[in-house]
Amino acid sequence: MNVNFNNRDPVYFQIIRYFKEKIAIGEFEPGEEIPSRRELANRMKVNPNTAQRAYKEMEEQGLIYTERNLPSKITTDTKVLGKVREELIVEAVDTFVASVRSINVPVDELLDLVRTKYLESDKEV
Repeated sequence: MNVNFNNRDPVYFQIIRYFKEKIAIGEFEPGEEIPSRRELANRMKVNPNTAQRAYKEMEEQGLIYTERNLPSKITTDTKVLGKVREELIVEAVDTFVASVRSINVPVDELLDLVRTKYLESDKEV
């Protein structure tokens, strides 16, 4: 669990984003056990209260669930899992559009360039 924390966003928010990214790419499987709050805090070198806050927020969002004293697990709710991926894509597109809009690039030119760059990146993998 290697996260490079930035200074802009709250750490608990960055932990949630890390989990969402891992869920979206399939590294965290539905129903998979995740580390305890204390273990996560140790692995990520964050305050245990920060890990607790991230877990509490993820539970409220339905990303994880905890039954009694058992370890927390990634949700198996397919609707929630689908929304995670969509949320990350929309966030990336919003950021991209905001940055490109400021230089007045025509949409057709932009889409062609995005298509070209996207396909080029597939070849590099």
